[in-house]
Amino acid sequence: MTVKRLYETMYILRPDLPDQEIDAAIAKYQDFLVQHGSEDLTVQHRGRRRLAYDIKGHREGIYIQVNYSAIPSTIESLEKTMRLGDDVIRYLTVKLEPEAVEEDLDAEIPNAEDVVVTEEVAA
Repeated sequence: MTVKRLYETMYILRPDLPDQEIDAAIAKYQDFLVQHGSEDLTVQHRGRRRLAYDIKGHREGIYIQVNYSAIPSTIESLEKTMRLGDDVIRYLTVKLEPEAVEEDLDAEIPNAEDVVVTEEVAA
């Protein structure tokens, strides 16, 4: 039995896609993950952003972030589907460590009143 792990996939869609095709592409990859047994699926549409450099002739892209738990073979299949499709210009999948996720949620932000600033004076 294979253990499901937490993953985050960020992919960039072509900026010239109409809104209907953007929604269809997001639904296509979301359905793909569900069909392959992924759980805890969260999709975030990050919007249109300017790219740092040209990717396949595009200066902008539509960023989509997906967080989910899946088995490793699902990632291979998802990335192959994205590579073969013409709607995705770039993608990246990162395995999240459960400890790192829990630490971020438990981290406290210090109050400005609690921070003590000391100043050294040169003699």
